[in-house]
Amino acid sequence: MKRIISIQSHVVFGCAGNSSAVFPMRRSGMDVLPINTVQFSNHTQYAEGWKGMVMPAGQITELVQGLANIHVLPSVDALLSGYMGSAAQGEEIVAAVQQLKAANPSAIYFCDPVMGHPEKGCIVAPGVQEFLSTKALAVADMIAPNLLELETLTGREIHNLDEAIEACESLIVGGIKLVLVKHLSRAATSKEEFEILLVTADGAWLAHRPLYEFAADKQPVGVGDLISGLMLANLLAGYAPVAAFERTNASVNAVLAETFRQNAYELQLILAQDAIANPEIVQRAKQVK
Repeated sequence: MKRIISIQSHVVFGCAGNSSAVFPMRRSGMDVLPINTVQFSNHTQYAEGWKGMVMPAGQITELVQGLANIHVLPSVDALLSGYMGSAAQGEEIVAAVQQLKAANPSAIYFCDPVMGHPEKGCIVAPGVQEFLSTKALAVADMIAPNLLELETLTGREIHNLDEAIEACESLIVGGIKLVLVKHLSRAATSKEEFEILLVTADGAWLAHRPLYEFAADKQPVGVGDLISGLMLANLLAGYAPVAAFERTNASVNAVLAETFRQNAYELQLILAQDAIANPEIVQRAKQVK
């Protein structure tokens, strides 16, 4: 069984960060060790607000050291990071990656560079964007940005698929082994479907899923966290990158389809759990370079 340390946000109710990624990774056969960067009552896009706190400085370091003390780190295959409550937490995560790789040199660091989206009411703490663009990027093996995050990481404006691929390739040249663009947005080739992009040293692949007509104020949150967690889980399960990409896309589509059927705001992970573990791949990824 593969083992993952997942350092992300946590919500008591609903799905975001670890609350979106941990169960699907476990349902995919992974042993997941969650460490929370924040603990909120619910995700931050509820009109009524939320309660909770950023985890205290030093806690990530303490928890990772606790794992080291009981000799767990050599058996950890990957570290996944997502939403950070502060730039200081980022420093702790990079130190954790270094400590993990010292214990297990083959371990993977999969970075989901969550930078926030002011239009959605999700804003990261000062210094987090700069940290992700420099220190996190320097040690990451794999990365899963959305289009806005890809632009920030590469210092480019991206208007179409070719430019998105070129930006990903610049990260590959810099040492990243795999880039998964979770949302192509305006760089997509179609406005009728949702598109995601995979780029490795071997090429680039595009995958589609249907667009579901959620109400504007009820767009599900945590989809990006779900994508990153499932992609890492599929890779660790032994699937080649393109197959892992296809499985991830199919599982995420199943979750969204069930969420839409239930007229729900929060992702319906429990109802869709069988499709998470055994997705039906209807649409294959298309190689675009």
